[in-house]
Amino acid sequence: MKKACQYCGKIHDKNFRCEKAPEYERGNSEDKFRWSYEWKCKREYIKRRDRYLCRACFCGLQGTLKRLNNSDLSVHHIIPLKIDFSKRLDDDNLITLCAAHHEMAESGEISAETLMKAIPPVI
Repeated sequence: MKKACQYCGKIHDKNFRCEKAPEYERGNSEDKFRWSYEWKCKREYIKRRDRYLCRACFCGLQGTLKRLNNSDLSVHHIIPLKIDFSKRLDDDNLITLCAAHHEMAESGEISAETLMKAIPPVI
């Protein structure tokens, strides 16, 4: 069976791979992880653990505008996935941060040690 190619307009066999067709890059494990069900559940658990507050604001770290900041939150990997993928779901490697503090943490303005100290103790 033959069909028209959407990339070059020629007629090819149905299983023929046209040289003009774009190469699709398979997502790496980091990308797959960020869309996984286990990450969505863990992310929600960490936000609940942190009482839906930015832990950096709560601790009064640099860049804090209000202490009880619950807007624009995300969960940050203190030790990045690129460095140690095995710590991706470790509670002691995850912290809830507002957008401003998350950006500071990503750029290195806030150290990993400082963020580790801001994680609430387990009760």
